[in-house]
Order: sequence, then structure tokens, then C-alpha cells
Amino acid sequence: MVELMRSSDAFTWQMEREPGLRSTVVTIFMLDRSPDWDDLLGRFARLSATVPMFHQRVVESVAPTPPRWEADPDFDMDFHVHRVVAPAPGTFDHVLEMARQASMADFDRGRPLWDFTLVEGLADGGAALLCKLHHSLTDGVGGVEIAMALFDIAREGTDRGPVPDVPAASPPPVLQGLRQWVRYVAWLAGSTARGLVSKGPRAAYTAVRRPLNNARAAVETAASVYRTVKPISRTGSPLMTERGLARRLGVHEVPLAAMKAAAKSHDGSVNDAFLAAVTGGLRLYHERHGAELRKLHVAMPVSLRADGDEMGGNRITLARFDLAANTVEAGNRIREARSRAGSVRSEKYLPYIQLIAGVLNLMPRWYIASILRNVDVLASDVPGIPVPVFIGGAEVTMHYAFGPTVGAGVNVTLMSYADTCVLGINADGGAIPDFDAFHECLVAGFDEVLALAPVTA
Repeated sequence: MVELMRSSDAFTWQMEREPGLRSTVVTIFMLDRSPDWDDLLGRFARLSATVPMFHQRVVESVAPTPPRWEADPDFDMDFHVHRVVAPAPGTFDHVLEMARQASMADFDRGRPLWDFTLVEGLADGGAALLCKLHHSLTDGVGGVEIAMALFDIAREGTDRGPVPDVPAASPPPVLQGLRQWVRYVAWLAGSTARGLVSKGPRAAYTAVRRPLNNARAAVETAASVYRTVKPISRTGSPLMTERGLARRLGVHEVPLAAMKAAAKSHDGSVNDAFLAAVTGGLRLYHERHGAELRKLHVAMPVSLRADGDEMGGNRITLARFDLAANTVEAGNRIREARSRAGSVRSEKYLPYIQLIAGVLNLMPRWYIASILRNVDVLASDVPGIPVPVFIGGAEVTMHYAFGPTVGAGVNVTLMSYADTCVLGINADGGAIPDFDAFHECLVAGFDEVLALAPVTA
């Protein structure tokens, strides 16, 4: 079954029939110089040969079988790796605009779902590496694993040996779709049977000996599943109610040590401080417009990645919860974020996410949109690359990641690089038409949180 998409990835893939729910991830690596082009090509060739999904395309299957990953018989790395020169004066704004356009453009669905562009000619001799990936290829943690495989920890690099060839694509067997369907149905039936055999006696024993506990657990699990699939009828924000296809991108940087200190001052984590800062920024944005923001509908990726999982792959689920947004004191926001975010990580639906996604894949598109469209903010905190890295003799000076909105008004992604917390802001232009004002308010929200950090001598 390894060639079939996981149900959660198939859900991400299928929902893109509505363009506003695309799952495109864009990242920018800023470089202090242009890397050696041949060296760069060799690294991408190695990535394409060693990570299967980088030389595979997605092929639809006979329903209800999920789509499958299949080797691209016409794989051509030149289609996926590009080299351009930025027009003078070669500013970061030009790179950011390229990233914005990439975030709004769909993939060629007949090819592997990735694209890398080297942008040369930037100010002071710098360059940038612009990466566009479909979320089904990897999540944030998997993306960092891929980055560490691409990069070096020293400018002179290391000898990785000869580049392997991309595995040759063989013609699909006759009636492959029907065979996949039969195998998938047999796999589902076998999994269900094995589950009943392994859990049936224990469940029966528990039901007899502790009937109330057993009933309570079933009710709690059902409630947890309902919380994750129920439609959201309206946004929490009275301002960010519209959705469109235009996107605006922005960045912000804060010291990692200061974020940790601010979080620790109120017994929180960096993620708690991050959520408190985002919530504060949105409160200030609404105040600027004379609107009252009482609560936010928040979506937050929860990693399901386990030890031993292969490099890359998308192993997250989106947890949804509400945060009070009218709390002025930043420390109280950290404490609330700790309580709410901590509770979603222990939701009882998590072990059943693939089954839930499989059922959702059979639902009408309007229902899928109703689950996602009225989320106010998608907030993602990803531990990034912990040390400075290099590629082709060039040093990565900063790394920005922009996650997809998938129906939310804005995606704010925090990814650390060395000693800096780097924000990538991807805003839906329909929800936030005045992006510059929003950016100012978001920065002010982070300033409120950073002000909690103890002053060191």
C-alpha cells in the first residue's frame, strides 16, 4: 500500500478543486553569494533520486481508493530547477514578490509537485533560493529534514559521493487501477478485522467490568471527532470575513532567546508565546478599525511524525480551537495559549485521523470548504535549522517559510533559523485588504510579548 497516498494527503489533494484551498508551501533561503550552479544541480539530482516523491507524480485511482504516487515517466529535472537574474537594484522585495506569485500559482499536476528557482543579482552580491512544494510532499518538520540533506554545515561542503540515477519508470501494469481498488478494499477489510480481533476481547472485558468508563471514553472520542470535522458557520473576526485568491506576503524577525525568555516568564513554551503574540496583533488590528474582537478561530498543525518515519512526507493534522482575543495582558495570553494548545495535542481523535480523512474524502466539496473557510488564522510553529548552513559554497543568511492559508484569513508561520525566530506571513487579500496596517499590528503584538522577557545585565 506504500504507493497510495495517505488519506490525510489525499484530503489535501482533493480539496484543491477549490483554488482558495490550495496547499502550496513557499520558502526563501537568502544567500550571501551565488552558489556553484553545478553543485546545486547535483544536490537536487540526489534529492530527486533518493526521496521518491520528488520523482513521482500523483495519479488518480478508482474511487474510493486514494490517489497514488507513481514514477513520472517523463521526469526532467530542468523543468523543476531554474536560474534567473533579478532586475536592478536586486532587492528582497523582488524575491518576496516572486514568492507571492508562486504561492498563488497551481502546480502542473502531471509532474512531480516541486519547483526551485535560484535568484541571482541581488544587492551586495547576494542570491536567494526560492522553493515551492506541495504540502503532500512534506510538512514543516519533514521540510527541515530535507533542507539538512541539501545543505552543509561548512562553506567548503562535504563529498557525498556520486549522484545516483533517478529510478527508471516502468509502464503501469494492465488494469492497475482495478488491482489497486481490490487491494485497497482488502486492506481496509483486513485492518478492520485485525482491529476487532485485537481489541474486541479487551473492549468486551472493559465494557463488562467498567461499563461507565467505557461509555464515557466512547462519548469523549465521538465528541473529539465532531470537534475536528464540524463546520464553522462564521468567522470569529467581524472584519476578516471575505476570502479571495490574492495573497500578500510579509516577514518579521525576533530573537529566539527573547521569545524563550518571554515564554518562560509565564511558564509557557515558544509556541505559547507565538500564539499570544499573533492574538495580540490581531486584537490591535481590530482596534485600529474600531472593531471588537472577542475570539479567534485558530487552526494549528499538530505533528504526528514518529521515530523511523522516512524523510519528507506530510505527517500533520490541523487542530482547531478558539482563543480569547480581547485579553490585553500578554502574560495572560501566554497562559491561555498554553492551556488551549496543550489540550488539542491530547485530543482523542488523533489516532483515527487517517480514517477521518478517508471519510472526508467522500464528502461534497462544499462541506470541506465549510470546515476550513471560516478559520481566522492558521498559526504554525516549526523548529527550524538550529545552526548556520551552506549550499554550493554560499551561506544561508536567513530562511523564511510561508504556509498556505487553506481557507483561513491569514497563515502566520514561525520557523527558527540559528538564533532567530523568523515569521512568514501569508494573508488572504479578501480578508486583509490593508496588509501594511496588519503587518504593523502583528509586529506590535510580538513587541508586547517580547516586553515580558527579563532584562539581562
